[in-house]
Amino acid sequence: MELQEVLAQLGGRGTFAQLTRVIPKRELAAAVRSGAVVRLARGVYGLPGPSTDQRVAVAYDGVVSHQSAAVAWRLPLLAPPEQPHITVPTKRRPRPGPPAVLHWAPVEADDQARRLTSLLRTVLDCSRTLPFGEALAVADASLANKLTRPRLIAAAMAMRGPGSKQARQVAVAATGASGSFLESMLRALVAQAGLEGFEPQVVVKRGQFRARVDLGHRQAKIAVEAEGYEFHGSSADFAADCRRYDELVAAGWLVLRFTYQQVLFEPDWVVATIRQALKQRLVPTDR
Repeated sequence: MELQEVLAQLGGRGTFAQLTRVIPKRELAAAVRSGAVVRLARGVYGLPGPSTDQRVAVAYDGVVSHQSAAVAWRLPLLAPPEQPHITVPTKRRPRPGPPAVLHWAPVEADDQARRLTSLLRTVLDCSRTLPFGEALAVADASLANKLTRPRLIAAAMAMRGPGSKQARQVAVAATGASGSFLESMLRALVAQAGLEGFEPQVVVKRGQFRARVDLGHRQAKIAVEAEGYEFHGSSADFAADCRRYDELVAAGWLVLRFTYQQVLFEPDWVVATIRQALKQRLVPTDR
């Protein structure tokens, strides 16, 4: 049997002991020298190819997890991880291998088979370890994908150990209605500051006018908008945005617009501004 065929049958990874049961040691050594087989870690070999997170997972006989799994599931992050995050079964002994961030935890059979944590497990892992805002953005995106909110909440409530409290908070706050990563980050600031009454994607109507705002406080009539890097591609787009703003103001709404840089790097100012606007709007008017 050809060495590549043996490795293929083993799922792309084989130990020295497994391979030398069917292939002479000299043949294995020759294959490594020629590049037909690569040494993934001490005593672990695989088929050649680009260095990917899953190949690193194979080297440790673990699974891609946490932020790396979020990337695989196309969930939003502030930035991709510098090194692959790999979860290794709890009782697995440490072994040398390529650069990676290793986590030790139980691994489901299905996850092990695809070398990737499930969507639910990925969201829970990120909810444990990421800052609240980024974790909420990950959870929001998962609910807009395939995950259901009751399932996420139930799984989070069953969690124990470090980070489980935040994971439960993330699950309860998560919504599939969030329109963007930045909107989720902004909503997280509002929630952590204890500013109650704001809802995502509130619809405002005035005659024939209808608009959906990122965060809306119905009683105070405050619209909080997350403004990304997008710019107006034409004068018509610019005019439509101005009309939308004017219609909201005419409908009695105060519109607060915050940029990516402000939400990420000036969170205290963002919260203070919303808090002050809310205070002014909810103060009874003297008659």
